[in-house]
Amino acid sequence: MPQLSSRCLPLIAATLLLFPAAARPAAPASSAPLDRILVVVNDDVVTQSELNARVADTKKRLQLEKIATPPDDVLRRQVLDQLVFERIQLQIATLTGIRVAEADVDKAVESIAHDNKMSVEEFQKFLRREGLDPAAHRATIRNQMIVRQLQEREILNRVSVTDAEVDGFLENQESRERVNQAYNLSHIFIAVPESASPEAIEKAKARAEDIHRQLKQGGNFEQAAIANSQGSEALSGGHLGWKNAGQLPELFLSAVKSLAPGSLSDVMRSPNGFHILRLNDRRGDVRSEQVTQTHARHILLRPSEIQSIEDTRIKLNHLRERVENGEDFAGLARAHSEDTASAASGGDLGWASPGQFVPDFEKAMNTLKPGQLSAPVRTPFGLHLIQVLERRTHDISQEKLRTDARRQIHARKADERYDQWARQLRDEAFVEYLPDETN
Repeated sequence: MPQLSSRCLPLIAATLLLFPAAARPAAPASSAPLDRILVVVNDDVVTQSELNARVADTKKRLQLEKIATPPDDVLRRQVLDQLVFERIQLQIATLTGIRVAEADVDKAVESIAHDNKMSVEEFQKFLRREGLDPAAHRATIRNQMIVRQLQEREILNRVSVTDAEVDGFLENQESRERVNQAYNLSHIFIAVPESASPEAIEKAKARAEDIHRQLKQGGNFEQAAIANSQGSEALSGGHLGWKNAGQLPELFLSAVKSLAPGSLSDVMRSPNGFHILRLNDRRGDVRSEQVTQTHARHILLRPSEIQSIEDTRIKLNHLRERVENGEDFAGLARAHSEDTASAASGGDLGWASPGQFVPDFEKAMNTLKPGQLSAPVRTPFGLHLIQVLERRTHDISQEKLRTDARRQIHARKADERYDQWARQLRDEAFVEYLPDETN
C-alpha cells in the first residue's frame, strides 16, 4: 500500500483546519449583484463571494497562528491564485472520474471533530457559532479529498525508486551520515516562467534580492512569504516543516547544512525560479534498532459507485468464509484483490515494521495472532481482509537505513514531480483574470 507523505499534498494540510476555506454561508439574495465573476478558469469561474470567504478564513487562521497578515490587496491576490489552482485540479479530477464516497467524507469530518476534542454535533454547533456553514465545510473537505486522490494518482503513484538509486545514495559516505539528519525550514519562492525573457528573469531576481534585503534588515519572514512567495506553502507563512536531508534537493541542502538556526540562506537560483530559505531548527533522528515486525497478507476490495461499502463488506466476508472453509488465501487474493502490487504474490505484504502501514490497517493487524483472519477492516484505500502469518523481533539497522534512504529519495522526487505537474497544469489551463479582480 502506498504511503502518503510529501510536500505534493499541500492543500490538504492547509484546508482541513479549524476554519476551512469556502465554508461560509452564501451571501443573501440582496447582495447577489456584488457576487461578480473574478476569474474564468476553463469552463468554470471563481466568484467574489468565494474569494471573500477564503480571505476571511485565511485571516482567521493566520491570527490563530500569530502570523501578521499582509495588506488586503496582497493577501487577496495570493488567495485568488490558490483558488484558481484548486479549481483547475478539481476540473481534472472530475473529467477523469475521481469520486469520493460520502462515508469517507463522514469519516474525515469525524476525524476533524475528534482532533478538536468534540463530537460531530458539537463541532457543527461550533462552526455555526463562528458563522461557518457545516454543509459548505463538508463540501470543502470532499473537494480536498478529491484533490488528494488526484495528486496521489498523478504524482505519488508515478514516482518510483530503484535499488540502484538507493545503493548510489548509500555508497556516498556523506549521504549515509545525513540519513538521520532533518531540518525545519521556511521557504520563499519567486517563480520564473519556463520561457521567460532575460528581462523577466532579472526582474524576478531583483524581487528576490529585495525581499532578502528586507529580511536581513529585520523583516518578518512569514509575512514576506504570504505577500510574495509563489510556493504552495505561501499562505502558511512559507513553513515547510521538518524535512530529512535526503528529501532536499542538493541546492537546498548545500545552503542549509552550514546555517545556524534562525539564519537565512542567500538567494538561490533553480530552473524554476529563485529561493530564500530560513533554517528554523535541526535534529538528528535516532530510533531504536530492535522492533517487532509482522508478516501479513491481505485482500483489498474497493467500494465504487456501483458497489456500496455494505456490498463490498458482504463480498469480503464471503471470501473470509471461503478461507475458513479451507480455500487457499493466496489463490483468492490473486483472483479478487484490487491491490495489484500484492495480488500477484497472493496478497503477501512481506515483513513490515511499525508505522509502515496506515493506522487503521496496522491497528487491526496488531490484534491478530499468527494464522488468524480479521473481519473486514476499513481504511482510506478500501476494505481489507487481513491474515497475520508470523511475527519476529528484528534488528533493522541496515534495513532501516535503506528504508529511510528510499523514502527520502521518493519524497524528493515526488516534490520535483509536483512542481513540474503544477506548472504544467497552470500553463495548459485557460485562465482569464477579469478587471479589478482584487478590489
